[in-house]
Amino acid sequence: MKKSGTELGLSAEEKQALLRIARETIEAELAGKAPPGAARKGALAEPRGAFVSLKKRGTLRGCIGLIEPRKPLAQTVEEMAAAAAFQDPRFPPLRKEELKDLRVEVSVLTPLRRVNDVGEIEVGTHGLYIRRGGRGGLLLPQVATEWRWDRDTFLKETCRKAGLAPEAWKDPETEIYVFSADVFGEE
Repeated sequence: MKKSGTELGLSAEEKQALLRIARETIEAELAGKAPPGAARKGALAEPRGAFVSLKKRGTLRGCIGLIEPRKPLAQTVEEMAAAAAFQDPRFPPLRKEELKDLRVEVSVLTPLRRVNDVGEIEVGTHGLYIRRGGRGGLLLPQVATEWRWDRDTFLKETCRKAGLAPEAWKDPETEIYVFSADVFGEE
């Protein structure tokens, strides 16, 4: 299991269970079957925000998540796996023949924390959620690391993701939030 980010108290077994839930959900959907249903005990029963990212030969193939901890973690991962595979508007729905090249990655989020000073943002540790008006955009912590962005670039790209001007983060009306994530994936 590949890991990075902030440890949030999930055991290796719980992380493996979440990866298994994500993959089995996608496989069931492709086979036209109901998802197997996620075991909800221990940390997997706690409400947590989470994202499921799908990569095909190292390239993003889908990524959808839930920021706020509204549902049990296992259920969130199950639902986000299906959404990342079949509902990410940036990609066509996943096809069965892509499964062999697909790697699943799960990011379990800490609660959002609003920042008033961008100096608090630690690239490689924090993810960003930027909101202004009715628009919001989120980038996971690993995105800035993978693209080797500095803090300003991370802020600009998150603004772009929100559909805002790249410099919108400098406007006092723009809300900036940080979070950390425990990121783990299939080998």
